[in-house]
Amino acid sequence: MSHANAELLKKFYSAFASLDADTMAGCYHENAEFEDPAFSLRGKKEIAGMWAMLCTAVKEKGRDVWTLDFSDISADDTNGKAHWEPLYRFSATGRMVHNIIDAKFTYKDGLIMSHHDHFDFWRWSKQALGTPGLLLGWSPFLKKKVRAQAAKNLAAFLAKR
Repeated sequence: MSHANAELLKKFYSAFASLDADTMAGCYHENAEFEDPAFSLRGKKEIAGMWAMLCTAVKEKGRDVWTLDFSDISADDTNGKAHWEPLYRFSATGRMVHNIIDAKFTYKDGLIMSHHDHFDFWRWSKQALGTPGLLLGWSPFLKKKVRAQAAKNLAAFLAKR
């Protein structure tokens, strides 16, 4: 039998595969943090908003191609990890992306306290952005620009909720 925190991750990724942002949000502690190359978020409200925004974008512009595979889930009382690979249409450009992500987690009170996703930003940007990603995906300039746009999009999404 797997650890309860491993079961929490399976629940999280199963919900993501079915684009169930509410169930995903329920997996996070109120004071959780999330970090990846595009987002740096603090608190369940921001994190839940990000997942709701991403799930909504997929439902509206790419449900026909959406898949999410996850594997290598392991966890104990304090730490966990998972590997996940989404295939999706990037809503801003309409381009297809197959991202390869390794995630690390910490837990508190049976919920995710920190979630850090790691992926090759240049590989992602070549797929999502095309030529600009190919030419500038390695640069801090493009990473900063993508982060700024992601933060702006999230703020607008949260303002509408």
